[in-house]
Amino acid sequence: MGLIVLAPASRLIAEKMPTNRIAMGRKLGMEDLINCHEKLEFENLANRIVKRLEWLGSLAEDPEGGITRLLYSKQWTDTQQALKNWMETEGLEVQFDEVGNLSGILKGINQDETVLTGSHIDTVNNGGLYDGQFGIVAGILALIYLKEQYGAPKRNLEVVSLAEEEGSRFPYCFWGSKNIVGTAFKKDVENLVDSNGVPFAKAMSEAGFTFRNEAKAPRRDLKGFVEVHVEQGNVLENEKKSVGVVKSIVGQRRFTIEVKGEANHAGTTPMGYRKDAVYAASHMIHETLNMAKQYGDPLVATVGRMDISPNTVNVVPGKAVFTLDLRHIDKNSIIQFTEAFTEKMKEISNEHGVDTTIEKWLDTDPVPMDPEIVEIIENKCIENNLSYKVMHSGAGHDAQVFAPCIPTAMLFVPSHKGISHNPGEYTNPDDLAEGVKALIGTLYELAYK
Repeated sequence: MGLIVLAPASRLIAEKMPTNRIAMGRKLGMEDLINCHEKLEFENLANRIVKRLEWLGSLAEDPEGGITRLLYSKQWTDTQQALKNWMETEGLEVQFDEVGNLSGILKGINQDETVLTGSHIDTVNNGGLYDGQFGIVAGILALIYLKEQYGAPKRNLEVVSLAEEEGSRFPYCFWGSKNIVGTAFKKDVENLVDSNGVPFAKAMSEAGFTFRNEAKAPRRDLKGFVEVHVEQGNVLENEKKSVGVVKSIVGQRRFTIEVKGEANHAGTTPMGYRKDAVYAASHMIHETLNMAKQYGDPLVATVGRMDISPNTVNVVPGKAVFTLDLRHIDKNSIIQFTEAFTEKMKEISNEHGVDTTIEKWLDTDPVPMDPEIVEIIENKCIENNLSYKVMHSGAGHDAQVFAPCIPTAMLFVPSHKGISHNPGEYTNPDDLAEGVKALIGTLYELAYK
């Protein structure tokens, strides 16, 4: 293809991490960035990426730290509109779908076929600067470069800012990508509310969107999807690789476990007469995590949230609700461990005299990536002298939703110390640039040849 990789991007930020990246983005000024179209050269690629990330982060800065951009919130809406303006400035054809996925399209000669790239725009609470939004910035910059260097592609090139992936506001993940491939339905979310009691449908309507027409067939033009994402682990950093070529994504199950005991006076209820929901829940958590340790890698189990009722210092807790996140690269292992911890929780529930319900609200199988696109990415890394590693993803991504429907692959860039879902997220700008270079080469092969 003759992709021009002039030289490694200059070390804008060497080993020292910046301490106020979001504030820096705010000082740059939204209008300055939106309205400034400049020719994209590899020499300034790292700088362009960092500026865009800081700018996007400034639109959803959280006073408590990091960025918080929850589905259909004002921060989410403001960011999607800002991205829309940027895409339009770069000459892309821009559109929202019914649920709020935002697309910027570089029209091809054959407009019946589309190669898709991008990632999710939503974040966890107090998230970092890179998770999700880097893949969107990478996709836009890749399309800008390809347009300037090679003109119109043979197939449409489309970058998408997916509405939601994280499940941070409502207990539902991959709303954006599932709507594109037709596997999300109104019935899945119509009874969901957020932590403030706001119904899903109301939040969506107030943001200006609605449910998709489920009678309409999913898109038939999509011929491939390539997602770029930060690793969210420390494998690449430890092995001093700039690019991860993902060959598969772990399967996940997420559960909400509700333990109902009996609230009672903390001073007058003897220990032997109590039905203490927290005591029972903590016993379940301890046993489940111990089982996971004994099961061994690559199984991981995490209890990340717990709510107690009535949550008062002098009352025996009557209810405890906690989450369990379970992951493995093998489906049978996930099934076996689910059966094991479910049985253990039943035993503990009987022992403590409490009632326990286990709700499974996420169930995704391990997903292999398309071997042909994986080979293309690997070849591009070799051709352009990029330091890379073929690996699995231990985190879930939108790519796993697309993969059963269209040829799909993923690229990773390193995460400093593996930190993710945290304001301390950081990736060296040079590594960000290397990821974009690998994406450019891959999209060229898929859309121009």
